[in-house]
Amino acid sequence: MYTQSVKTLMGIALLLAGMVAANIAVAKVVTGNFQVADGVAIYIGLMPAQIVQGHPVDHEESRMHDGVPGGSAPVHLVVTLFDDATGQRITNAFVKAEVVELGLAPQRKDLEMMHIADTVSYGNYFSLQSEAPYRIRLVIQLPERDEVVEATFSHSHNPQ
Repeated sequence: MYTQSVKTLMGIALLLAGMVAANIAVAKVVTGNFQVADGVAIYIGLMPAQIVQGHPVDHEESRMHDGVPGGSAPVHLVVTLFDDATGQRITNAFVKAEVVELGLAPQRKDLEMMHIADTVSYGNYFSLQSEAPYRIRLVIQLPERDEVVEATFSHSHNPQ
């Protein structure tokens, strides 16, 4: 009887440990600039907005997203999407981004479609003012799907 109780308790403990591990994997935030979520390969990039400020006024990138914002530490978030199975670039998505410094209010924006060098990406400007970690959450709606695709990235920023 004692042996059976120990086996039962061990089985329950292993089951609970497996459930906890599964939940941790689902809630995982990716550090880096790439992940696959629901069959969509997602690449992100963040670059200082000053790079865009160097373009001539009539250059397409100078006019993107209503121009480079004022204020301190603007960055340009760029997202590129591919069908993970086929490798085809996704050019018809609607993408929203939430950028939040942990513990502060989030910045939420629609990412605008950008046509640059015969490719399509999505982007907008955000203000990242500190070296604290940031969470970047993307919500992607594809016209052929009812469910949205969600992906979360962790970003450590150096505003200098």
